[in-house]
Amino acid sequence: MSIILVTNDDGIHAEGLQVLRRSLQPLGRIVVVAPDRDNSAVSHSLTMTRPLQVRRIGEDTYTVDGTPTDCVVLALGRILEGRPDLLVSGINAGPNLGDDISYSGTVSAAMEGTMYSVPSMAVSLAGEPPFDYTLAGELSRKMAAKILDTVLPHNTLINMNVPTGSKHQGIRITRQGRRLWENAIQETEDPWGRKRYWIGGGTPVKDSSEDTDVKAVHDGYVSVTPIQLDLTNHSGISHIRKNWSLE
Repeated sequence: MSIILVTNDDGIHAEGLQVLRRSLQPLGRIVVVAPDRDNSAVSHSLTMTRPLQVRRIGEDTYTVDGTPTDCVVLALGRILEGRPDLLVSGINAGPNLGDDISYSGTVSAAMEGTMYSVPSMAVSLAGEPPFDYTLAGELSRKMAAKILDTVLPHNTLINMNVPTGSKHQGIRITRQGRRLWENAIQETEDPWGRKRYWIGGGTPVKDSSEDTDVKAVHDGYVSVTPIQLDLTNHSGISHIRKNWSLE
């Protein structure tokens, strides 16, 4: 029987996590290790300034008072008896597209699994609330089954974004696009009249490139993006060696 580790960044009580667990149930034993609260946009952070608490709240269900990456580290190093056959992170309430994946706790959990040679996938629902996770759950099961039956490329994870709604135009294999934001800093005041700044919201700048995750979701397609762990710009190595005279 396959062992599938499930986590997220929206917290143990998130609807997307419950839908994901039910959707993957036919594929094997599901072990959930998730944060005890919302950890959106924490990126790939580890908690190293205090000890972490793991609580067992049900059969094969655990919460951690830490980040999604903490959950994966503890699941692989302490909770599970051996390495799982698959890690799935999600279903996130909102997209993880383009540059936003750098901030995503959902994607970072899948990155951590990939670092430890566990086939991993991040799943996000791209749209606005109220969310209907039905389609994302169905596609998560189908994609998970494919990963279990085949082999992902070395050091590669899958980032899947599913448009909201019951219908979609199809599935596109995409590359990571650009997703920058305008007017994302809101100025406000505290009760004593001191200026404060709220980061969030704003208007995304559209990526018009045809083969990106951003464009695919905008056009109503499910985007499936293979992401590699190696961030090296290999063409940049040649450029720097040729022009910078450092060696």
